[in-house]
Amino acid sequence: MRRMQWAVLSLASLLVLGGCSGYRHHHGMMEGGKSEAYWQKGQQDMAALIDRTVKDPAKAQQVNAIVGEIVTELKAGREQERTAHRQLYALNANYAATPEEFTKILDDASKQRTQVSSKILALRFKMKDLMTADEWKALSDQMLSYSSKYQHGGTGAKTGY
Repeated sequence: MRRMQWAVLSLASLLVLGGCSGYRHHHGMMEGGKSEAYWQKGQQDMAALIDRTVKDPAKAQQVNAIVGEIVTELKAGREQERTAHRQLYALNANYAATPEEFTKILDDASKQRTQVSSKILALRFKMKDLMTADEWKALSDQMLSYSSKYQHGGTGAKTGY
């Protein structure tokens, strides 16, 4: 189950950002993509792919709005993860901390990841429902092509999403 959640979150991340994670290293995006510029760049790149793929401008606008919602969820999820890590670091410094205290933080983080993953998955299907099968395939192919430009060492998967 946990593997499925991570697969969904990973798919959604790839869907939205299309490989921009490697891009930040080349253009000075700060601290692993935490800056707003990182998120904006990913969303702009995704919007350009959508605008080239979805023929109906009204539908393209709706799809881009959903991408915005996905980005919002991804940002919230990232902040929740960072908060959980800070809690774990603080707890780790406490010599008297119990295993149950660590487990509670980990369980809460897992629940939050599941909630974020579920929201993103629902948004993904909402987005897909606005598009034709051909548009979806074309967008997926373009995203794969786009993301492979930023893969280092050629280790990335070369199959569709």
